[in-house]
Amino acid sequence: MPARKPRPTSPAPPLTKDEFEALAQFRYELRRFLRFSEQATHSHGVTPLHYLLLLQIKGYPGREWATITELAERLQAKHHGVVSLVTRCEAAGLVRRSTSAEDRRRVEVRLTAKGAKLVERVANLHRLELMSFRDVFLVSGVTSPRADRSWR
Repeated sequence: MPARKPRPTSPAPPLTKDEFEALAQFRYELRRFLRFSEQATHSHGVTPLHYLLLLQIKGYPGREWATITELAERLQAKHHGVVSLVTRCEAAGLVRRSTSAEDRRRVEVRLTAKGAKLVERVANLHRLELMSFRDVFLVSGVTSPRADRSWR
């Protein structure tokens, strides 16, 4: 994961009206997307947090599983909170935990077939919604379902 740039230590110049409008518009569009996401996940019988966990497992770089620590970082959540979330998703049949064969201290979290199917359906809805924002935001790596069939 790329490191974030340090925040400037010197005081920033005052924002212009245009900058306030741009920030307000960004937050508005972001909130619209998040509201869509809340509705889409609930309509599929899961919470937005369940979906985010499934998405982070499915989308973890280079492999099909993630550790609790990695998921906590990706979700920007506390370790014990992610343990509880994984427990709830495991009870719902969406994920399974296993001890790593390489390091017995490490717990690997994987999607079940049910979890993989669910995240695929909900992610497809999110992709379509993101495409509606293409004139508002540049969304790296998201392509139209018609232009890129690899999402199927």
